[in-house]
Amino acid sequence: MVAYEPRLFEDIAPDERPSLTASLVPVAAMILFLSVGIVVFGLDPQFPLFWGIAFTGLFVRYHLGFSWDALYDGITDSILMGMRVILIMFVVYALIATWIQAGTIPGLMYYGLELLTPAIFLPLTAVLAAIVSFAVGSSWTTAGTLGVAFIGIGSGLGIPAPMTAGAILSGAYTGDKQSPLSDTTNLAAAVTNTDLYDHINAMRAGTLVAFGLSVVLYVFLGLSASGSIPAGRVGAIQNAIAGSYAVTPLVFVPLVVTFGLAIYGIPALPTLGTGVFAGVLTSVVVQGTDFAAAWTAAQSGTGPETGMELVNGLLESGGLLGGAWIVTIALAALSLGGILERAGILAVLAHHLGRLSRGVASLTGVTAISAVAMNMLAAEQYISIVVPGMTLRNLYSEQGLKSKNLSRAVEAAGTTTAALIPWGSGGLFMAGTLGVPTLSYAPYYFFGFLSPLVLLLMGVTGWQIAYEDSEKADDTTPASGGTASAASSED
Repeated sequence: MVAYEPRLFEDIAPDERPSLTASLVPVAAMILFLSVGIVVFGLDPQFPLFWGIAFTGLFVRYHLGFSWDALYDGITDSILMGMRVILIMFVVYALIATWIQAGTIPGLMYYGLELLTPAIFLPLTAVLAAIVSFAVGSSWTTAGTLGVAFIGIGSGLGIPAPMTAGAILSGAYTGDKQSPLSDTTNLAAAVTNTDLYDHINAMRAGTLVAFGLSVVLYVFLGLSASGSIPAGRVGAIQNAIAGSYAVTPLVFVPLVVTFGLAIYGIPALPTLGTGVFAGVLTSVVVQGTDFAAAWTAAQSGTGPETGMELVNGLLESGGLLGGAWIVTIALAALSLGGILERAGILAVLAHHLGRLSRGVASLTGVTAISAVAMNMLAAEQYISIVVPGMTLRNLYSEQGLKSKNLSRAVEAAGTTTAALIPWGSGGLFMAGTLGVPTLSYAPYYFFGFLSPLVLLLMGVTGWQIAYEDSEKADDTTPASGGTASAASSED
């Protein structure tokens, strides 16, 4: 991960700090541009974001007095911070294409249709995704591999793709939050000066409550959505797959290699890159694909002709080149976020949000709002962790709270909501990878809403709130101001 040192409010000279009013101007403009461009004119997000970049750049240059070089540096730093994310996007799109060509994803669909039923599919998808994400430490890797297969299995069972995508994301982000291999988990601990395992332990209770409620909701959703599968539908899908791919245990070699490296602790990018090579090799050896054709599929995608339109649609992919549409949005959003950060606008907004806190409840709420706001403005979940995490540390210390309260808050509200922002890197990646628009799967991504809500409940009730001086909690009672009443049972 690229080291990221944001401009904090106290590090900016008073005469260089933009006012709160001035800081809100580009934010309001961005909301206006996105609303008019996307909702009114039906444009893709690229050019509404470009309008926002142009307006914000001119505003920061001529109203706040920043030089062009300073703005370019802000854009460059932001893109450099997000470069690994962009590279992962490209590699995942290539990986999906090679795994389809190799028969890995078709094989998962073939056997999954045999083993799963509509009634249990959604809750089981969430649980399996959580287990895999915990093991590999990456919600993105889970969604880009097993997630794609689950979308196909769910479609075969008659489950709407947005529901399946929501279950995948609920499980993927649950496992990611609890994994010591996760980059966001390590980042949240680092920027708040919290021991990694103290941070993970602090998240456990709230995560289990939010995920448990999500699974219960998927049980009811699965029962209402399952209905009856048309006679012969599963068999027809399996026949279409078997007629176009050799379905043997060997097609799962790329899956075993990729997850094996991830569990061993190899970072996501080299792990996924190895998965591409394993997919190409399997495609050549098992499916008999020409070497050049296998790499062409990785580059340009797949368009199988299985004789069944449903299966063709499920196994179409854009390959590495297909990721360009998503990456252009990510680059535009990162550029806009870079200007806002360099101008000190993000620091000012976070500072003024912090001033609203008067107790544990309000401080927890301010942290959650700050994390979600950074996700929306900077389009990058790392910023949603770093800026609130570094900006609000002193406030938590002043109230005698342990740092793990802050680290838990920025992850519970920042990491989990990244997939709900259509122009953010998380939302873009998940929508592009799973083939379901962000706003379509959002209503079914229960964990993304429940995780922040459980966090707010903790702040209001004092449950799991940990103090530096544990005796302080015994002498206080919950109040509307938000002072908690019990020390954390984790100590």
